[in-house]
Formats: sequence, C-alpha cells, structure tokens
Amino acid sequence: MTTATKTAPTTAAPAPVAAAVLDAVRGGRTAEVVRLLDGVTDAERRALFPALKELRKELRAARWSAEVRRAHPALHAAGAACQTGAVAVASWLAASDMRWSQARPAVLIDLLGDRDPRWLADVVERLAARPFTARVPYELMSGLARLSGAPIPTTDAYVRAWVDSVNRARRRDDTILDRLRAEPRLRELVAALFRTDGLGSWLDWPSGDGPDTWTGALYRLVADGTLDRAATVDACVARLLRGGNVVDQRIFLRLLRELALTREEERGRVSDWLALATDGPAPVAAHAQSVLSALALDGEVSPRHLAELTDAVLFRPERKLVRAQLVLLGKVLTRDPSAAGEVLPAVAQGFGHEDSDLQERALKLVERHLGEAAAPELRAGLAEAAGQLVPALRTRAARTLGVTPAPQEPAGHTEVLPPVPRPDRLAPAPGSAVELAEEISALLASGGDVATFERALDGLVRHAHRDRQELLTALEPVISRRWWADPQRFRDRNAVASYFERRHFPLDTGGGFDLLLATLTGAARARGSHSPAGPCAHDSLTRPFESRLEEIARRLLDDPLPLLLATPSWSTGVLEPGELVDRLETCRRLGTRIAPVDFGQALLRVRRTDRGAAGTAAERAAALGTEEGTRLAAWLTTPEAPLPRVSRLTSDTRVLVETEAATGLPEDLPEPLRRLRAPLGADRARGYCYHWYSGARQHWLALLPEQPELVAARMVRDLSMAAVDDERGPCAILPRLVEAEGPAGESVHLCLAYGLGARHAEDRLATVDALLVLAARGGLDHGQLGADLGELVRSEAVKPLRAADALRTAAATGAHRTVWLVLRRALPGLLADLDASVPARGLGDLLAVAAECAERTGARGDLPHLARAADRRGASRLVTQARRLRHALTDGAPAGGARAEEVAV
Repeated sequence: MTTATKTAPTTAAPAPVAAAVLDAVRGGRTAEVVRLLDGVTDAERRALFPALKELRKELRAARWSAEVRRAHPALHAAGAACQTGAVAVASWLAASDMRWSQARPAVLIDLLGDRDPRWLADVVERLAARPFTARVPYELMSGLARLSGAPIPTTDAYVRAWVDSVNRARRRDDTILDRLRAEPRLRELVAALFRTDGLGSWLDWPSGDGPDTWTGALYRLVADGTLDRAATVDACVARLLRGGNVVDQRIFLRLLRELALTREEERGRVSDWLALATDGPAPVAAHAQSVLSALALDGEVSPRHLAELTDAVLFRPERKLVRAQLVLLGKVLTRDPSAAGEVLPAVAQGFGHEDSDLQERALKLVERHLGEAAAPELRAGLAEAAGQLVPALRTRAARTLGVTPAPQEPAGHTEVLPPVPRPDRLAPAPGSAVELAEEISALLASGGDVATFERALDGLVRHAHRDRQELLTALEPVISRRWWADPQRFRDRNAVASYFERRHFPLDTGGGFDLLLATLTGAARARGSHSPAGPCAHDSLTRPFESRLEEIARRLLDDPLPLLLATPSWSTGVLEPGELVDRLETCRRLGTRIAPVDFGQALLRVRRTDRGAAGTAAERAAALGTEEGTRLAAWLTTPEAPLPRVSRLTSDTRVLVETEAATGLPEDLPEPLRRLRAPLGADRARGYCYHWYSGARQHWLALLPEQPELVAARMVRDLSMAAVDDERGPCAILPRLVEAEGPAGESVHLCLAYGLGARHAEDRLATVDALLVLAARGGLDHGQLGADLGELVRSEAVKPLRAADALRTAAATGAHRTVWLVLRRALPGLLADLDASVPARGLGDLLAVAAECAERTGARGDLPHLARAADRRGASRLVTQARRLRHALTDGAPAGGARAEEVAV
C-alpha cells in the first residue's frame, strides 16, 4: 500500500482558522471542527497539527477530568484530519490516551473518506494489524475498507471487532441473524471466524443456548444458501481438528451438530472422525465416536479402522469413552465374528487401563469372542497383554487363553517419597542503597516470599539508620511509581497521610512497604493499627504482622533502628538463638532503644528445639545485663509446653476446631502478640472474613515457625472453603505449612484432609505435595489423616471422587504404602455407614485406589466391613472394587508383603 501523494511545502494555517479549530476542540464541538477543516488545504492541515499535538500533551496531564473527556472526541477527529501519512493517522486513531473518548466512526469516515483509495486501504490494514485491545471500532475499519474497495484484512483484531459489534448492536426488533444478513462481506468474515482462536465465549454471548444464537444464525444462513454448506462443514471440522480452548470447541461442536450432517457427509470424513476421537477434548471425541459407531454398525467402517480407533480411545483417561468403545466392539463382533482377528488385539489395550472395571470389560470381550479356533499368535499376543491386568483378573485371563498363569511374586515394595525440603539461609541485607532499591522494586512487582521480604525490610531499616538521604535518593525511582505518589490522584500530601491513617484494609507485602516508604518520605504517619478487627480466627495472625510494620514505620523518623532483631536466619522463619544474642549485643553497644513488638516476634521465632545451642545462647544473653537479655535467657531455658488441647465442633457440613490457650508461648509479650496465646473459640472458628484474601497469609507461618499447629488451627475454616465452597487457592499454603520445623498436630492433619477434597485440581495437587513432604519428614500420622478424611466424607464436606483423585495422584508418585495406610483407616467407617440400597457416590473410586495400593504393597489382613460390600449383589463399581480389594488382602502374601496386623484398624 502507498501513502498519500506528497504535497507542497508546509505553510502556516491562517491564524483565525487555527484559533477557531483549537477553541472548538477545547470546547468539544466536533461538528464545528469538521466544518472548519472542510475547506482547509493539506498544507494548512499539516501546519495546524503541531498545535493539536501540544494540546494533546496538555490534556494528558489530567486525562480523567471532565474537560478532557469533553475535548477528546474533537481532538481525535482533528488530529486524524490534519495528518497525511497512513502510519501517522493509524497511530493517532488507535492511541491509548484517547481510547475511551473517541470521535464517532461516521465523523472520521466523513473526514477521511475523500482520500486516495489505496491510502485508505493502507490505513485499514494498519488499524487491523493492531491488537484488539486498541479498541478500534469495527464501523470505522469496515467503512474505510468499503470506500477503498480493497479486500478486507481478516486479522484477529478485525474479526474480533466484527463479532463484538454484532453482539453489541442489539435493537429491540432485530436478531443476530438479521445483523449477519446485513453484512456485505459476510462470507469472508465467516471464513475468518473459523480461523480465529479464542472466540468461543464471544460467540456464546449474549444468548448462550437461547433462540438468538450465533450457531443458530449460521445454521440458518447455510440452510437458505447464503453460506456454502460444504465450505462451512469443512471449516467447522477443520476448526475442531485444529483444537483450542474448551469453550471454542464447544461452540463449533454445537454448530456441527446443528448442521446435522448426512450419512454421505459423515462417510467422507472417516479419517477426520478418527483424529477427533483420538486427540479431541472429551465432548468432541464423544461426538466423533458416536458418528463412527453408527457407521461401524452399518458396516461402513473397516475392521482396520475400527482397530485404529480402539487403540486410540482405550488410551484416553475418560472412562465413559472407553466404556462406550468396548460396548461398540461387542456389538460389531457379535454381528461380524470374523473381525475378531483384527479387533481383539486392540481390545487388549484395555488390559492396561488404570480402571480395573474397564480391564474386566475388556477381558469379558475377549472371553466372549476369542473362540476355540483363534490363531496361536493371537492367543500369544493376548496372553502377553494380560500381564497388565490386576492380579484378580490375571488368573481368569490365563484360563481363558489356555496358558499357565505367571507367578505373582513381586519384589518387596519400595516406597518412593520426595526428598525433605531444606530451608534456605537468608543472605545478609543488601550492602548498598541502590541494591536495596532494586530488590524492593522487584519485591513490589512480584510479591516475593517471606525470606525476600524480611531481607529487604532489614535492609531498609539499616540504610535508614545509616544515611536516610542516600536511601531516599536511591528509592526515588521506586517511590515515583507508587500509586500514592501520583500527584493526579493525591494532589494534597495530607490526603496520603489520611489514607494510611484511616486505612480499612489489612497490610500485606506491598501494603507494608507502601506504608514504610510513604513514612520515609514524610507523606504518611504510622500512629497505630487501623485495619478492621472482627470475630475471626485470623485477627491474631494479622495483628502481629501489622503491628511490627507500624512500629518500624514510627521508628524510621523518630528513632531509627540500626537493625531488626526478628529477621529470621532461615526461609522458614526460624531465628538462630546465637544470632539474636549478637544483635542484642550490637543494640546494647549502640544504646538502641529496643522495639518491643520486634523483640517479641524474635522470641517467637528463636529456635528452642536445639537445647544445646539454646543453653549456650541463654548464658550469653543473661551476661548482657539488659532486660531483653534476661527475658531471652529465661525463654530459651523454659521447658517446652504441650500443644493446646483441641476440640471439634460441627457447623453445617464442616468440621472445625476450638483450642485452649497456648501456654507454650512467652507470657510477657506485647499486646498484639499476646493474641496468639488466646484460646480459639467457636465464634472465631466459624466467622467469615476477608483476611484470607490478604497477601499477608504467607507471613502467618513465619510468626510461629516451630509451632505450625497454632497457625493451622486458625486456618481450618479457610481450607474447608476449598472443599465445601469450591474456593480456588486456599491450599497453596499447605506445602509451606508442613515444611515448618514444628510437629504437625490435629489441626494440620484436618487441613490436609480438607485439601484432599478441594474442588480445583491445583489445590488438590498442592495438598498432595504437602502430604508427601510430611510423610517424607516422618511427621504424617496416617491414622489421624484417614480418620479425618472419613469423617469429612461422612459429613459430606468432602466428595469422595475428589479425594480419590488426589490420593490416586499421590500413589502414582510411588507413595502406595502411604496412601494405603491413610485409606485403611478411612474406609471402615465409610463401609459401615453404607446404605443397603444406595451406595455413597465415589466410594467405589476410593476402594479402587485402596485396591491398587494393596496390590502394589502386598498388604494382607482383614478390613472391617469390606466383606459386606463385596458380597452385595450386582456389578456396580463399588461392588467390583470391594471384591478386588478383598482379593488383594486375602490371597497369599507375596515376598516383602505387609503383615496382617498392619491392616488392622
């Protein structure tokens, strides 16, 4: 494409015209701008543009004011009209600073429509090449494209803008079909629609499955001949073959079903159906499978193609698809027994499926259709594949195939658990103010972790004490980008101070550093904690964190601290006692007034489990002769107290906990930290609040790094929300919880039990990680976790299907014994409560995981109430898996198998 032809050298626009245009732009009188520019030459337009550019800079300084919003549409139109280059005009039209206050497309088309058609096509291509987020109106692009006469640029942005305009241009008396019929370039745009990714949710809006839908409109356009049927079907199938997100696939599958392909159209695409059944998402694969099933039952799919389909489908994880394929094969083999030679080897792929019920279905097909005259090589291949069957089916397969069953003598089970995570040693605070500023900038951008936060916090305190002005100079680029430093948002510095003083939100990593930086610059004053308090379990966790930050902020200006006492030695939050004594010696030498909350936090973090190191540090602390040294020495030599007693309460379907007062914490703590000693009552255990959504939750575990149980008790309800309320994300903290150096008690195990039943897969994976780490550390009480899981399933707080998925994932890592020891405690209570007529949904999946683990580990013995479930009539999943588990527990124990007493509950 070419740009506009060069014109005469620029000459100054007549002063009256330029003044009138600028005045009209400032007043937002777009129609007047169009009239004034109508008779102006190109040279005069170019001469006027610098003034418009300066006006744009002036307006940008206060872009959200009413005056700017009023002026922008007129400025948008004038700036486009006063430029002659296609690149410059496209950049002006799509400028981000005028995106939300533009001139109407009709006005812009009127101003630009008399240009050269090739120039117009160039502008349209440049506008269409921009991302859709530039929000260039479709009416503008399509109007200029129509005037240019060139083919439309079917880019992602152009097609999205078209779909968006169709969705939004709703009138009372029209439909999507009416709007599509009115589109002159409909065929080109519909063809591009199938090539554009990520439009599924757009095509599903606003009507969804209602009568006025995109799929219904496209079907009608095909039916009346507006769109070519063969091309549309080909495009739809090709779109499904290309893949994409689930919503996209659902929409185009819906269209394909509405098109109702004829048998001839389906027969001509057998290879496409095979590909979709192999690799498509479950709904698409199910549709392709149904098409192939109908063709196969009519004899229009060869045994070779049927075997190819079976090979692919039997490897899929969706049990419904595998079951449907096995049913189809049974019907085909009944109709045509001669196909057994080609089909049965593919059926044998089902012997390796993870679901033993489907293994049994595949074996039944072989038993029914093998025949006595089967070729020896076929029998040999099936016998080799039968080695993948679960032990309960291998003997049965050997009888069917007429071979000697392979001896089932697996070697002793080797449990595979992850290595125990080692905490990282915190590096010293950054040595220079510039390095510190870089770390704080990265921390504010990413959120960081506890170690990064504490290191930067200590560095800020040290450099503020050493040279406050140098620190401010280094932090200036960081501070200038903070929201509270924006002069347009806070023109009065008192407003910033008032905002922080009256804040009604809990502090997190970013909010804490904002408070410290604003205080350092004098823009804020920390006068005490102002985040809202409420009857929730988190108040005692958030108050210590906030109070320490506010204490540090006050001291930054009044009496800077040379260092922080509570900065941990390790990433878990643990502070070595010798390091704390060293810091107290430094503070005594400098005559520093100790910050009480910071020192109280140091007491809660100091390591006491190493009694030798604690005793040595206590002697040094006592020799300091200071009040803090005496308190530290007393705390380091105080015997460890037992964890507070936990009692349970039921709220709806939830199982929550209450605790007594924590006697194992220092008694002389400042008030914000003293809250950690308080008992956790029923009112706080039940209460909802917004603290869980605070970014400070990662710091909660660092408050009491050697007593995770006290933190976990205050988080039980949060973890229950992952299972009961389908919340996303609460379980992300579980791996950090079990990495803490203290013992895992009843509350930690209850949190894990809830996590196993979380709604979202990422939460269940985080729980599995935590479960395996705790087992690797030797801190997992299998019986406690199993009892908790059984209790939550019985109360319907946890769905057994979700728990089975999580435990299956854990077992797949090699932790079969760990999972078995959990399930052997959970299952008896569930089986005892089993209703005689309606079994618990998902219990069969838990039994399947248990059977797999029992077979792998060689566990033997009796599981209470299992026989009653196994002796029930029928062939439900629960019954078949109960029989499989009974078979695994009662057959002869292999070498290295577990002793019978290991199974006793």
